[in-house]
Amino acid sequence: MDARFPADREESDREGRHAMPAGDSAAQEQSRQLALAAAHERAAADARATASRYGVASATEQRTAAALAPLAAAGYHLLADRRWPGSRRAQVDMVVVGPAGVFIVDTKAWADVRMAEDRIFRGQEDVTDELMALADLAYRTEGELVEVGLAPGEVHAVAVLAGRSGVDERVGPVRVLGDRDVLRQIARRGARLGQEQVDAVLARCLSWFTHVDAAAPISTTLPEPVLPGPRGPVLLAPDEDGAPDTVVPEPRPAPDLPTPLLSEGEVQRAMLEGLMAEPVEEWMSFLHPAQARVVRRSYNGPARIRGAAGTGKTVVGLHRAAYLARTQQGKVLVTTYIRTLPDVLRQQLTRLAPDVVDRVEFAGVHETAKRILDERGVSVRIDGKQIASAWTAAWGRVAGGSAIDTDRHEQEYWHDEVSYVIKGRGLTRWEEYAALPRLGRRHRLGMQQRRVVWDLYEAYDKELRDRGVHDFADQIALAEAELRREPLAERYTAVVVDEAQDLTCVMIRMLHALVGDAPDGFTLIGDGQQTIYPGGFTLAEAGVSVAGRGTVLDVNYRNTREILQFASLLVKDDEYADIEGATARGDRPTEVPRRGPKPVYVRCQNEADRQRRMVLRVHEVVAEVGTNFGDVGVLSLSRRGVESATEALKKAGVPVVNLEQYDGVPVNRVKVGTIKRAKGLEFKQVLVVDPFASWLTEKAEELDEVDRERREFRLRELYVAMTRARDGLWVASI
Repeated sequence: MDARFPADREESDREGRHAMPAGDSAAQEQSRQLALAAAHERAAADARATASRYGVASATEQRTAAALAPLAAAGYHLLADRRWPGSRRAQVDMVVVGPAGVFIVDTKAWADVRMAEDRIFRGQEDVTDELMALADLAYRTEGELVEVGLAPGEVHAVAVLAGRSGVDERVGPVRVLGDRDVLRQIARRGARLGQEQVDAVLARCLSWFTHVDAAAPISTTLPEPVLPGPRGPVLLAPDEDGAPDTVVPEPRPAPDLPTPLLSEGEVQRAMLEGLMAEPVEEWMSFLHPAQARVVRRSYNGPARIRGAAGTGKTVVGLHRAAYLARTQQGKVLVTTYIRTLPDVLRQQLTRLAPDVVDRVEFAGVHETAKRILDERGVSVRIDGKQIASAWTAAWGRVAGGSAIDTDRHEQEYWHDEVSYVIKGRGLTRWEEYAALPRLGRRHRLGMQQRRVVWDLYEAYDKELRDRGVHDFADQIALAEAELRREPLAERYTAVVVDEAQDLTCVMIRMLHALVGDAPDGFTLIGDGQQTIYPGGFTLAEAGVSVAGRGTVLDVNYRNTREILQFASLLVKDDEYADIEGATARGDRPTEVPRRGPKPVYVRCQNEADRQRRMVLRVHEVVAEVGTNFGDVGVLSLSRRGVESATEALKKAGVPVVNLEQYDGVPVNRVKVGTIKRAKGLEFKQVLVVDPFASWLTEKAEELDEVDRERREFRLRELYVAMTRARDGLWVASI
């Protein structure tokens, strides 16, 4: 989910203007921003005058309107004295619609106010219910604005305490602010919606919050920013003749209003803070209406959200986690198989929903299991060298020279059979394995071969015990057994599982045990087409039913049509066992709205030629407008490929960060990593650097079942890599 921030663009722009010293550029940018803030304040004077003419109910509400009026010069619309939807008499003091979202503002002229334990008191009277009515209105407004695609977290209930300052509290979902604080708190959220999105939301709000009188929303056209030059202020925009003009702005007379809550300097600082705030990516705040409805949808038990690559599953999952954190008590767990992905998702939610990020826990599946065992005092020792030694000893004792020791299978194949098929499905008796449909494993095993595999499993398990160690599958099984013995007491209200197709059956059982079948408690997100690990299973085996609670996302928002067509050729004939029990060929998006250049495939002479071309390609794409080093992902099937690519890029002076160290914080470095580490991420440009040409040309019908299975997993992995690309794809083979 990589994205570029304004700081990256500014850095790129400065690099392109070699004639301007860095100090001069920074000084000019500072002057431009200060001039822009001053322009906002001048335009806000008009908005204040408009606010003063509103028929607001009281002086306190008028003061709130005046305090918020400077927002009108920054693309906000202030709807005052609107009718409370569903009520004949109640009114809403102010609805603010703009780049930072929607704010439903209610002014309270309350004296002797105190807040404690998520309650608010006026003197001795508990008036929390009054704020909860405002929260309920915000919740219903979320549902209304979902129909235009506004994410639920972009609607805010705000109670303003008249005559108070330095107040910033929460009572349930309602933000409580002093009237001197409300402007700053709204402005500082920065730009989260584009102009078209603001217009769409405003149109819906005007019909939802009907006017009591005929007053129009406050709306002011922002003057062009004025930049001080050596001979006076210079208007940045050209005049009608195309030449820059010189203007000296005249201060406008202040409207006749009560004493301002904020000084001109305070207003400028508040507006400048908002202007300089890093905007959240639009895809985080504005969804397709179908996606937004899924975020708020209520399920009466475990649910599944699926869809092809690029359909926004992870984004929907993050929004859903934030939504559940706002609307339910307790913590929400977001988990996935990839160890490094939770850190990236945490950073994304911090930008998406900073108000609830502390109520959402991000942890990999194994990290979650370890925490459960640590809390129960169950000791687990994982030692990679000892695990490898145990496997080698078991193989030599049982499998060497046996019916499964053939040239057609490396030991890795049988290690996967033990780890994913036997231990991953929680099998404990030979009879279970003997009769098991080995979903996702094309190589058919006879009874003699199965018996050897089971003996290998038992020998390996004994070797682990003799060494006093466990493997990662044991860690999951022990945590699942602990939860069966004693369920967790009220830790999580919901669990959201991203890339659910990568988990094992025992992992699903363990996570499901955290919340059971509670309404909206368990959400599985994933795409069977992107399964790249063996050991398929069904949800029925895990004791989970999502019958009647499934949603399919079918619009690809990430890839261009050209990238998706190219990547889909790899898996067009692929069949896989879906976790719901059916054999599937993959979901196909019904719509791919974006177009772009065709992917580039190059056949290289040797490895040195491939590395040289890779470096050239990186320099080519970062030379394009709007693309930076941090927008590029170089992906490999192997760690060796990652090391080779990293060495070549560093030698060429290209900044690099390994995906194993990437935590989601924007960094202007090319991201290099294995395809497995790239799951759940996206990049503007993707380079896939180590496939062999034969992988792309071999025909499945000419392969035996062993090689065909290998080919399917390999091509799915390449498909995952290619569909990480948003704008451009480059593939190099030998």
